[in-house]
Amino acid sequence: MDIPKTYDPSLVEDKWYKYWMEHKFFKSVPDEREPYTIVIPPPNVTGVLHMGHMLNNTIQDILIRRARMLGKNACWVPGTDHASIATEAKVVHMLRERGIKKSDLSREDFMKYAWEWKEKYGGIILEQLKKLGASCDWDRTSFTMDKGYYNDVINVFIDLYNKGYIYRGLRMVNWDPVAKTAVSDEEVIFKQVNSKLVYVKYKVASPPDSYRDHPKEGLSTAQTSGGPTGEAIPPLGGGGAYLVVATVRAETIMGDVAVAVHPDDERYKHLHGKKVIVPLVNRAVPVITDEGIDREFGTGCLKVTPAHDIVDYEIGLKNNLPVIDTLNEDGTISAAGQVFVGMDRFAARKAAMKKLEEDGLIEKMEDYSHQVGHSERTDAVIEPRLSMQWFLKMKDISKPALDAVLNGEVNIIPNKFINTYKHWMENVRDWCLSRQLWWGQRIPAWYDADGNYVVAKTEQEAISKFEIQNSKFKIGELKQDEDVLDTWASSWLWPISVFDGMENPDNADIKYYYPTNDLITAPEILFFWVARMIIAGYEYRGEKPFTNVYLTGIVRDKLGRKMSKSLGNSPDPLELITKYSADGVRVGMLLCSPAGNDLPFDEAHCEQGRNFANKIWNAFRLIKGWRPHPLPLSPVRTDVHPGGKGEGSFETPAKNIMAIDWFAAKLSAEIENINDLYSKYRISEALMASYKLMWDDFCAWYLEMIKPAPSNSPEGGGQAPSDSPEGGEKQPSKFFIDAYTYNSTIEFFEELLKVLHPFMPFITEELWHLIGERDEKDCIMVAEWPEAITSDPGILKRFEALMDSIIQVRNVRNERNISPKDALELYIRIPENPVSKSFEPLMMKMCNLSAIHYTNDKVENAASFISNNIDFFIPLAGRINIEDEKAKLQKDIDYNKGFLKSVQSKLSNERFVANAKPEVVDSERKKEADALSKIKTLEEQLEMLMK
Repeated sequence: MDIPKTYDPSLVEDKWYKYWMEHKFFKSVPDEREPYTIVIPPPNVTGVLHMGHMLNNTIQDILIRRARMLGKNACWVPGTDHASIATEAKVVHMLRERGIKKSDLSREDFMKYAWEWKEKYGGIILEQLKKLGASCDWDRTSFTMDKGYYNDVINVFIDLYNKGYIYRGLRMVNWDPVAKTAVSDEEVIFKQVNSKLVYVKYKVASPPDSYRDHPKEGLSTAQTSGGPTGEAIPPLGGGGAYLVVATVRAETIMGDVAVAVHPDDERYKHLHGKKVIVPLVNRAVPVITDEGIDREFGTGCLKVTPAHDIVDYEIGLKNNLPVIDTLNEDGTISAAGQVFVGMDRFAARKAAMKKLEEDGLIEKMEDYSHQVGHSERTDAVIEPRLSMQWFLKMKDISKPALDAVLNGEVNIIPNKFINTYKHWMENVRDWCLSRQLWWGQRIPAWYDADGNYVVAKTEQEAISKFEIQNSKFKIGELKQDEDVLDTWASSWLWPISVFDGMENPDNADIKYYYPTNDLITAPEILFFWVARMIIAGYEYRGEKPFTNVYLTGIVRDKLGRKMSKSLGNSPDPLELITKYSADGVRVGMLLCSPAGNDLPFDEAHCEQGRNFANKIWNAFRLIKGWRPHPLPLSPVRTDVHPGGKGEGSFETPAKNIMAIDWFAAKLSAEIENINDLYSKYRISEALMASYKLMWDDFCAWYLEMIKPAPSNSPEGGGQAPSDSPEGGEKQPSKFFIDAYTYNSTIEFFEELLKVLHPFMPFITEELWHLIGERDEKDCIMVAEWPEAITSDPGILKRFEALMDSIIQVRNVRNERNISPKDALELYIRIPENPVSKSFEPLMMKMCNLSAIHYTNDKVENAASFISNNIDFFIPLAGRINIEDEKAKLQKDIDYNKGFLKSVQSKLSNERFVANAKPEVVDSERKKEADALSKIKTLEEQLEMLMK
């Protein structure tokens, strides 16, 4: 078989993905097997593949592919989320480019354009996932605006309303002025922002009679600096006095309806019940008291603007204050603001500060850094805004979801996030369900001309309800609510609705696949997606939607910054795949991605992944370059067949038998280890264990142990028989190997490919088919996952000792610049025994030794080392410069004595020994013993060279 010299993933990846699709390897239908189910966190239809998607979906694919190989009925359901805010913004932008305004369109016309956009761009990310190798059941692709799904969402809204969970009310919400809609608390991202804290003077409308008698109490002529001391400012024109209020939002002053102070603040007690004049609009407002006022912030005076701050709103409710909304939905100043009308809020802030300064009403300004909420979708600064919205009462409905995590029915991995989940759920607020958009599931509420409403699925049902209520209305005037539901109010049904479990709760799919097994997602949506899915699961199925929640970390650059388009620090995943292959990128993403911890991404990881693929490819080419010996063969082993030969057979070398037995045990042990890592969701560690098993144990050790010499070399036994039946002329050198070793090696390689397949699906499938002829459906992706077999546990320990000895011999070569081609003699200071004798063939081969001797004495003029408490000597006469070697040994002795001194200093410190953990003290004592032993050996070597 002609195997290309280099691996070309561009010729492999599309070929095998198409093959898998054509043969329906990803498809799943209920059967008698154990199901294993993952529902994809549906990416936004506006999205394209980014590094976070790469990490998340790689992990999902790894788990799905391994589940298939374990014999489970693996079902990975793909799909997309309609993403109300983001998609509507995209559609509005598309319309703007066509010279069309949304405001000029009817809702129906706008929705036609929205569907046009979705059909053109909405599936891009799913197609990109195929390039990654995602083995989803594409026949099950769902979309949160599909007809059936849409009906599920509407039916749930009606059901929850009828149960008393949903209500409509005027509440303070997070308002996105760019998207012109309310957003949930979880969709607000707080960023540190540098602002100006402005100290503004509010004139006292009716100064107290005692003002002149108490110049330093509350209001005095002493204030020149303002600040937290609260000293009053001097009288200005007309003899008036002023309160000073610190604010970063001068643009909202026009909405002030009071100034609040702490009731126990002695500075302002004489002003309780008095009035001050709001700057810019000259409105008289009361000075009120509230125990929530922070006396240490600013001057201890708070401007109360109920329309634009949640704290102010609560104070306003308690004091029956009016509400003046000075901002329009787009963030411009409203007519109620009286000044700066129509001006953008931030432009109005500057204009207000300028006007206040001109009027002499700014005492001072300070730099001020604080957290400001931004919309996750548009990055606009969020405005607290009083708005009529639909809400879901969360306190009672969320309790089963909290209990499920606390009692372990739903596992959060890593468990450090359980406390975060617990805190959120115990302090849960009512969920604002409504969004002021057109793209999404329209709220099923219907209004008559007087503003009365009913909740119903259709207009006809609404009419019937109005008639029952004897409401006076005209049918033609009945209107449906213009708002749509929050996107999360659809995606919280995802694990149920993708299996049609709402409309048909007893269908075969939902009964077989639900609850699903694993959910792979990001920590930032733990509450407003994961928690809500658990809530919906218990509310509508009476059970959890999934068993395990694996939380990935955030992909960051080498500077620790979150990767984003705005920073320009995020590579294009498809370009990475083109450059390093899908397998290389998958490995690169997982090499340093422990659950819940951020991934410090470096493109070098992908290069390492590509190099690993090349290493596997070259190992296969090496193996396939060997030829089973042309004599009649049988798998003869000296330990099975006395004498080591059968009639007409080609003997398996003893060193090969040892290597095969060792690697069989090593492979079995590592399969157990990898299975354990998978069970603990330590996916990155499972990859590293698989990586080392292939690269180190198989390639660096096993293949070197059994690699045959050329057939025409002395070690290879002279010239091989001719391939020609008649003898013919001599053939070129070939690497002949016995059949037992060759077949064992191929079997090992197949098992290794299986272990690696979940991580590297493409190269493993290609090599699986290059090994030999396969049936049409004999693909590695449906091959049986390797099983650990019982083996001699002592062989691994014995081989560890052997490998350490080999490494030490090689170190001697390197340190003394002795060529690998020069054969060495090795002396071992132990009695000869069957165990040591059995290792001789491997030691001879791996170290290029001419002989191995056993001695009871030290060997003079030799390099020595200790391995597993056994002394080894390599005669160096004629190979080294004695004086250079003496100097090197003395340097090593001095270094180790310095190290010993530092260790003994610690151990002589009674406080350290008394307070340190026992294992730390034991570690230091071991270091002391090792250093003493090493110094003794080095001094003995030096002494021998001195003779």
